[in-house]
Amino acid sequence: MSEDLRPIVIKRIKKGGGGHHGGAWKLAYADFVTAMMAFFLLMWLLGSTSNGDLKGIAEYFQNPLKVSMAGGSGAGDANSILQGGGQDLTRSAGQVKRGDIEAGRKTRTDEDLRKEFERRERMSLTELKGNIEKLVENNSTLRLFKSQLLLDVTSEGLRIQIVDERNRPMFDTSSSELKPYSKEILREIGKALNAVPNKVSISGHTDAAQFSGGERGFSNWELSANRANASRREMIAGGMDENKVLRVVGLSSTVLFDKDDPLSPSNRRISIVVLNKRTEEAMLLEDGYASVTVEGSDEAGSALTPENPGE
Repeated sequence: MSEDLRPIVIKRIKKGGGGHHGGAWKLAYADFVTAMMAFFLLMWLLGSTSNGDLKGIAEYFQNPLKVSMAGGSGAGDANSILQGGGQDLTRSAGQVKRGDIEAGRKTRTDEDLRKEFERRERMSLTELKGNIEKLVENNSTLRLFKSQLLLDVTSEGLRIQIVDERNRPMFDTSSSELKPYSKEILREIGKALNAVPNKVSISGHTDAAQFSGGERGFSNWELSANRANASRREMIAGGMDENKVLRVVGLSSTVLFDKDDPLSPSNRRISIVVLNKRTEEAMLLEDGYASVTVEGSDEAGSALTPENPGE
């Protein structure tokens, strides 16, 4: 082939458009505008946030776990629209500290448990009262002395009083020797008291008649104490657990049953109190009598005070 017939090849190089026609700068500008918007939004938020909130935010970024565990304005602000926060979401007065909630819950729980215990205890003592009344009704011997057996639930517990009648005393005159029927009454009562775990207080009382020797010799104090102790021994002989007895006292004629007639036979009595837990604990305190608050007292003196030491 001759050189005249050889094809001619023309190479053309395409160059890119001018710089002012490109779009890369638009992306950079959009990023810049977005960053500025975020910056100004952040500045606006910081300017409208209280010092307490700022401190909470700072603490969060320094130690996020501490804020979440301990709470604070950073975890729930009282001024925010969604008030409250903390553990108790029903509160509307701001952040609630965990320690305060636990303390409050514990206090409420202890108070509820105490009230529930006292309610159950009172029901138990009321049931014991009914059982003793049935025991008296079902026993032909005890039924004869029904008028001398007085049962009531007081602020101290269940009180059982065995009083004298003019022709039917519990003890021989001026003596701590029990009558045969008195022994049977005390033994049956002592046996029935084992149905409850409560401690027992036994008190002896006399009328206001004085011994010839006066208070300096053998007096109503010794007589009432001896009669209370004789009653304790008889109840234990009947089957009562001896560890149930918390107190045995003689009160002479200081707590009269019939205040209008100090010489009335009803003032000569034995008082057995099945103690509730509150009264039992008060008796175990050094100044227990003064520390017990009793709601109301009765004529026979059930309130525990220094002036009226109780049955």
